[in-house]
Amino acid sequence: MSASTTAYRAARTTERLHALVCDLREAVGRGLPPDLTAYLVGERLAPHLGAADLLTDEQREGDPERYRQHLLHAEHDGSFSLVGIVWLPGQHTPVHDHVSWCATGVHEGAEHERRYRLIPAAGDAPARLVATEDLVNRQGTVSGFAPPGDIHRVWNGGTERAVSLHVYGADISRLGTSVRRVYELPADR
Repeated sequence: MSASTTAYRAARTTERLHALVCDLREAVGRGLPPDLTAYLVGERLAPHLGAADLLTDEQREGDPERYRQHLLHAEHDGSFSLVGIVWLPGQHTPVHDHVSWCATGVHEGAEHERRYRLIPAAGDAPARLVATEDLVNRQGTVSGFAPPGDIHRVWNGGTERAVSLHVYGADISRLGTSVRRVYELPADR
């Protein structure tokens, strides 16, 4: 996600958020390959989604101009970060990929997602993106992925606020973003 909209600072932690971080620490600490880590982290994230005592009111606040990111936790050794993203209706990301594995879960509302595959340039044909899947991820939905194969665009296509939790295998407090690159290539839809 874009760091241009983010001013990271220490988050106030609820008891449930602390328990989630402990669950994530255990899963990441297993040292599994990135795709398996993303899957396992998603399993640990799922039971906490939708719980009223997970986030503070401040951590659920949006920004009328663009989606808002709240850094909820960055592990001291840089092995993972937990970010809450608040989406007001119509807010979206550009098409992008990530610096690391990621697991996401929808805490409130619904997130729309379009996934892409990159078709490299060949001969006179320029590189382009091909949409491979359109999803509506509702409250409680969890997904995970690892580069390569993590190109997507996310938006709130509904009329209410959406809140999602994103766990990245990187220190987002140091990097400032989970985005590796933004794609501005032709897409098939």
